Amino acid sequence: MLLTELLKENINKFGEYDLLYYHDKIYTNIDTEMISSKVSSLIRSLGIEKGDRVLICIPNCPEVIFSYQGVLGAGAIIVPVMYLLHENEINFILKNSEAKAVITSSTLLPKIINASTDLANKPKIICIDQPNTSELEQVDIEIIEWEKALANITAIEKHPLDMEETDIAVILYTSGTTGVPKGVMLTHKNLYANSMSGVSLRDDETRGTTIGVLPLAHIYGFGIMNSMLLLGSSVVIFSKFDAEEVFKVIEKYKVKSFAAVPAMVHAMVYHPNADQYDLSSLETVGSGSAALAVSLRHKFKEKFGAEVRDAYGLSEASPGVASQRNDMPIKEGSVGIPMPGVKIKIVDEDGKELPAGEVGELLVQGDNVTPGYFRNEEATKKALQNGWLHTGDMAKVDEEGYLYIVDRKKDLIIRGGFNIYPRDLEELLVKHEAVLEAAVIGIPSERMGEEILACIVKKEGVSVGESELIDYCQKNLAKYKTPRHVVFIDELPRNGVGKILKTKLREQFADFNIEQ
Repeated sequence: MLLTELLKENINKFGEYDLLYYHDKIYTNIDTEMISSKVSSLIRSLGIEKGDRVLICIPNCPEVIFSYQGVLGAGAIIVPVMYLLHENEINFILKNSEAKAVITSSTLLPKIINASTDLANKPKIICIDQPNTSELEQVDIEIIEWEKALANITAIEKHPLDMEETDIAVILYTSGTTGVPKGVMLTHKNLYANSMSGVSLRDDETRGTTIGVLPLAHIYGFGIMNSMLLLGSSVVIFSKFDAEEVFKVIEKYKVKSFAAVPAMVHAMVYHPNADQYDLSSLETVGSGSAALAVSLRHKFKEKFGAEVRDAYGLSEASPGVASQRNDMPIKEGSVGIPMPGVKIKIVDEDGKELPAGEVGELLVQGDNVTPGYFRNEEATKKALQNGWLHTGDMAKVDEEGYLYIVDRKKDLIIRGGFNIYPRDLEELLVKHEAVLEAAVIGIPSERMGEEILACIVKKEGVSVGESELIDYCQKNLAKYKTPRHVVFIDELPRNGVGKILKTKLREQFADFNIEQ
C-alpha cells in the first residue's frame, strides 16, 4: 500500500478526531489532511517533481507530520535529517541527495544556509515559522515562509500520480563508519510492512493516545505516523523530553504505552516528583536504541508497575526486526523474537547457517528490508546478498527463537538513543596538533545507555588537556557525538598485525566512572 493512502483511509474508517496535540494546539485528522494537501501544492509549485528529494530538518512539532504527508502527496522523496547534526554533515547530505528543497525552522535556518553556501544548485528553503530577517540579508537562497505560502493556497488541486508501492518514499542517511553517510532507501512497501507488523502485535483494539518524544525527523517519525493512522490513535508531540511533562500527559490522556530510550527511562525512575502523578494507566515503554540495564528495568517496573520492553532494529529494516512481546516472557539480554513477516538467520563467515546458541552475523529478510543505498552500488552489493540483509551485527538465537545481540555493528556507540560511530570522532581527533593516536569506545551508562570515552596518545613534547579536546570536538561535530571524557594513555593496545584492540580498552576502563 502507498503511504499516501493511510490518512485517507484513517478518515474514512474513524471519522474526524483529534490526531495531534502540541502545547495548546490540537489538529484533527481532517486538519492534517487539509494542511498536508496545501504542502503538496506548495511543493509542486516549486517545480519539484516525482522522485525529487526534499530534506526535512525540523525539531519535533506537527509540521514534521504535515511535511511528511505533503512531500509524499507530491510524489517527492523525503530526506529526514536530525536537527542536531553539524552543518558539515548536512552539507554532505544535501550534496549527495541533490535535494531541491529544505523544510526547516527559524532556529535551524542559519545552519541550513551555511550548509548550502557551496552548492552549485542551492535548494529552496521553506521556513515553518517567522525567520529573522537580519539573517537573510545578502543570502543568495530563496526563503519561503510556510504560513504565508500556505495561506495563499486557496484552491487545492488534486494531481493523480502514477505511483507504485515499490517507489522510494524515504532516503534516510546513517552515519558511516568511514565518515561517509549512506542513504538508506525505503519504499512505501517497506515502511507500510513494518508498521503493519507492529500494529499486528497489539493485543487490544482500544484506540488511545501515545507520546511522541523521540525525534520525528528520523525513522521513528514514520513508525509513529503510520501506526497511529492505522490504529485511529493520537499522539502528544514533545519538542523536547521533560520527565515531569511526560508524567502530566500520561495522567491526563491515560497513556498505555510509548517509545523511549534508556536515558529517558532513567530520568523517569529518578525524578523526585514521579509519585505526585497517577501513572497507573501505563503498561509498557518500548526501548530499542541501546541495551537497557537490567537493574533499571527492574526499578522502572517496581516504581511504575509497567514493563520496559526491548526491541532491535536498524534503518535498513524500516527499522523493526525483533521485539519483546506482551504475551511472552522477557528473557534478560534478549531483544525478543522476530516481528511478524520478518525472517532472520545467524551465519558464520562462510555464510553457513549456525545452530541455536552459536554466535555469528545476523541476516534479515522481509518486505521491510531496503532495496539498497542511494547511489552506492558497492555498499548495496555488500549489504544485500542472495535476498538477505547482512546487518554486520553479531548475534545468536536460543532454542525458542529469542534473539540476542552480542555486539553492535563493529564499535557502534549508542548514546541516549543516538548512533555514534567512533571512527568519525577518531578521524577528527587525530587532526588535532597535539594528538598522535585516538581510540574511542563506549562505556556503559545507566543514564544514557552508553557514554563516549576517548583514549588519547599525545604527541611527544606537546601539552593538551581534556577540556581543550572536548571543546575542539564540539566545534566540529554535533555535541551528542563528542566525548564525555578524555583519558591519556602511553600507547594503544594492538594485536600482531597492528590493529587496535578496543576490547582491551573496554576491559581496561570497565570501572571508569563515566558519570562523574
